[in-house]
Amino acid sequence: MAPYSFSVSLLVKSFSLLSCRNSLARWTSVLPSTYFSPVRCLTSEASCPPKRPLNGYMRYVQQQKPIMANQNPEIKAVELVRKIAQQWRSMSPEQKQPFQEASLRAMEQFKVDLKRYQAQLTPAQLQQQAQEKRRRMAKRKTIRKKRELTNLGKPKRPRSPFNIFMSEHFEEARGATSQAKMKSLLEDWRNLFSHQKQVYTQLAEDDKIRYKNEMKSWEDHMVEIGREDLIREQTLSAKKKPAAKAPAAKKVTKAKTEKKAAATAKSKTTTKTTKSRSAKTVSQASKKT
Repeated sequence: MAPYSFSVSLLVKSFSLLSCRNSLARWTSVLPSTYFSPVRCLTSEASCPPKRPLNGYMRYVQQQKPIMANQNPEIKAVELVRKIAQQWRSMSPEQKQPFQEASLRAMEQFKVDLKRYQAQLTPAQLQQQAQEKRRRMAKRKTIRKKRELTNLGKPKRPRSPFNIFMSEHFEEARGATSQAKMKSLLEDWRNLFSHQKQVYTQLAEDDKIRYKNEMKSWEDHMVEIGREDLIREQTLSAKKKPAAKAPAAKKVTKAKTEKKAAATAKSKTTTKTTKSRSAKTVSQASKKT
């Protein structure tokens, strides 16, 4: 992934954190030690894992940010980051090399510190870290899948009657904050008469039909482009049902054929036995005569 693919909002948050740290460092140099004590880990130093170092691009951003801010004090942080990203993209590999080499050296030191840190942990702590890592990976996987579905144009799920009501009346709802507005809208919804709610219930039913039709078209398109893994399980099971019934019908037909053949063989055997008995009877009668 290209270094500049980081979201601008993430970079802005990191800058805010860095500025807070710089401000904290300046205050600690001014205030007496009685007014400030350095923040440490809550438990012990062993419980603080080493932080992963910044890559080459982020090191360049960290270096250029104060310079660009002094040169352009009127520009917002988002625009500032975009300008720095444009500069990085226009740089030659030789210009980027010092930042990338510094990142590689920091990564080597990080690996050493990480091994030293992990050697101090107990088996229970290692297991806890593994569980936290699995949770983080699962969360990232969910976010990536959701973003992928959005990019592929997956239809939005149908709205409930209350959601339709809330979207129509949110602007004029009572309350200064969004939470207060939602609370007032919920009270208004509960006070509505049944015939008033019926309008939104019908709109929700129409939205379900919209969702059903759009999902069918979208899933057919996913099959065409070879992304059957994104199709719902209920759709896959519905498509497999006719194929599953065919072998069962063949088995029934085969069983009927075998049963009919057995009945025919039995009738032939009975006919032969009857003929042999009648022949014996005729021969015995002729001997007596």
